[in-house]
Amino acid sequence: MMATAHKLTKPEYRDGNGFIAEIIRTNRCKSADIRVEEGAVSIVVPLDLPIERVDSLLKEKRQWIKDKIVLHREAQPVTEKQFVSGEAFSYLGRNYRLKVEKGLFKPVKLVQGRLVVTVPNGIEEPHMIRNALVRWYKRQAEQKLTEKVERFAPVVGVEPTGVGIKTFKSRWGSCSTKGKLEFNWKIMMAPNRMVDYVVIHELCHLIHHDHSPEFWKEVERVMPDYQQCREWLKDNASTLGF
Repeated sequence: MMATAHKLTKPEYRDGNGFIAEIIRTNRCKSADIRVEEGAVSIVVPLDLPIERVDSLLKEKRQWIKDKIVLHREAQPVTEKQFVSGEAFSYLGRNYRLKVEKGLFKPVKLVQGRLVVTVPNGIEEPHMIRNALVRWYKRQAEQKLTEKVERFAPVVGVEPTGVGIKTFKSRWGSCSTKGKLEFNWKIMMAPNRMVDYVVIHELCHLIHHDHSPEFWKEVERVMPDYQQCREWLKDNASTLGF
């Protein structure tokens, strides 16, 4: 049976004065764990940890967090995106316009064909908006890709052990020897059929762990038009992401 993400509560958010921290409460940890991944800050804490203690921890680690964010920003490839209202962002192959609103931070929502993000005023604003969008794409990826894996796994005839979402520099997915599939969240910017192809591709690796003729025969059995999807991803890889 496939393992799924274990988040017992909806995440909370705290303004860290220059960054937004996502608070994830779980019964799987006994102490707090602060993470800065792709410039986005999260803190995993026990279910009953008081919010005052969370704020204190974030304050104590503020400089470390800020340094990590700066390192990430310096390592980011140059993007033409300015993260301002009116810019288009692709989701499953369709463009949606960004709408930036001011106020207490809120997670991105897709409302009436617009990606709406609410952020406080501040000099870190474009960075905050980007992080909010990455969080949204990752959440969509976790949900949609898990659904697709559950749909296609019986067709391929395999039973993966779990699904994870990551950022890969030059690949769309990976398959571990223990049967866990990991996908690049940026694939969510591609048309739906391309996402299907990436899921089927990784599922087929549970049968053949290489790119042998037998592997491609298995992919073709499930998805006869896979070559068109493969070519599309090769041609458009540079346009996916920000």
